Amino acid sequence: MSEQTGPTPVAPPRRAATSRPGHLSAEILERARQTIALYPEPRSALIPLCHLAQEQDGWLTPEAMTDIAGLVGVTPAEVLGTASFYDMLHTEPVGAHVVSICTNIACLLNGATELLEHAESTLGVNAGGTTADGAVTLEEAECLADCDRAPCVQVNHRFVGAQNAETFDRLVADLRSGARAGEIPGHGTLGRIRRANGLEADPARVASERAAEAEAQARRAEAARAAADTSGGSGS
Repeated sequence: MSEQTGPTPVAPPRRAATSRPGHLSAEILERARQTIALYPEPRSALIPLCHLAQEQDGWLTPEAMTDIAGLVGVTPAEVLGTASFYDMLHTEPVGAHVVSICTNIACLLNGATELLEHAESTLGVNAGGTTADGAVTLEEAECLADCDRAPCVQVNHRFVGAQNAETFDRLVADLRSGARAGEIPGHGTLGRIRRANGLEADPARVASERAAEAEAQARRAEAARAAADTSGGSGS
């Protein structure tokens, strides 16, 4: 019988290079580092950093995802895998204004299908498309949680109230002219209030609780091994 060997060691995952990011602007980079400092672990800031990069470019470019990977210590593929899961993060170019029309049941019963058809006709694009001037990307959305103002419409994740064909055309004209820029910033700007504080729990308490949990896990693992040894011995 050949000598039994232990499991083949697994190499640690490859991490992104930690060189200075080259795509994010100096302002966004500084805000990104301030954001990372709010979290116990850098990778916990991945999604907030995606929003910062999207604020700069309007969408998550491959170059931005590479920068984010280097800042939080993951691979660009991990950034893409995370970002592609969320509707609010776009990994392909979109217009300056992402207009979302809800077609879920409450809105559907109040004219959402007709509104979407009108939007597609007047904008000259189907849902999912972007107008030739890059001003508007049209989306068909699931419930946007504004059911009492159906059909619900959002622009860049800001509620604009129930719309009909006439008010929708006026809304698009205002977006193109910049008349509503004060209340609806360009796509990518999620919030205009800077976060200034992070984890508010006492660091010593957090460390103590983590140590206690690690100890409890070790005890459970030891108990499981002992049970397995006992079972194996009784069955021989």
